[in-house]
Amino acid sequence: MEEIKIKAADGSGEFAAYVYKPKAAQAGVVVVIQEIFGVNDALRATCQEMADMGFIAIAPDLFWRQEPGVNLTDKSEGEWKKAFALMNGFNQDKGIEDLKTTVEFARTMPGSTGKVGTIGFCLGGRLAVMMATRSDADVNVSYYGVGLDGLVSEFDNIDAPLVIHIAEKDEFSSPEVVDKVLDAVEETETVDAYVYPDVQHAFARVNGVHYDARAATIANGRTAEILADILG
Repeated sequence: MEEIKIKAADGSGEFAAYVYKPKAAQAGVVVVIQEIFGVNDALRATCQEMADMGFIAIAPDLFWRQEPGVNLTDKSEGEWKKAFALMNGFNQDKGIEDLKTTVEFARTMPGSTGKVGTIGFCLGGRLAVMMATRSDADVNVSYYGVGLDGLVSEFDNIDAPLVIHIAEKDEFSSPEVVDKVLDAVEETETVDAYVYPDVQHAFARVNGVHYDARAATIANGRTAEILADILG
């Protein structure tokens, strides 16, 4: 793993990003978008998995404007409270700006083929959908994104492939929210959505309290397939 610094587009400073490289000399790049727990150990494990699959993985620290280097787990009430406070104080538009800057950097970083996708979880799952509607990333993957019903009006803007993984029993998304998203997906050729039965939010979080091996394996397989197809 290599820690690098990327200059923010608004000139307010620079943020850290963590890079994991595969064995191949050149590869497509996956921008891995954090949950509300920051670029934590679980997200870093996901980055390593991306590298093991042959992609360059880069995870930008999106909470840097509030507190750089956040690394929380889902194991204690105190960490949950801090994570929610960070999420509530997070400027999503600035986050998208930082992600677009990261994608631009990734296209020309050493070893990059120039093809770049995103994959996000929870808060990052929402941001991955926003990247699909607002950026030129080549492919985007969303895991149990929050508040996606508020983004369906932007689905007409999606040109690149978007995959949405939905937990049937997600405590942060009601059945009405899921139905609204699925209805919008049916009208959009570039978007595929999959609902995983009997699993909760964060079913694919490495070592998470709601981790479900079967659902995670199926979802991750679909993710690997679309990333390989688009990024090479």
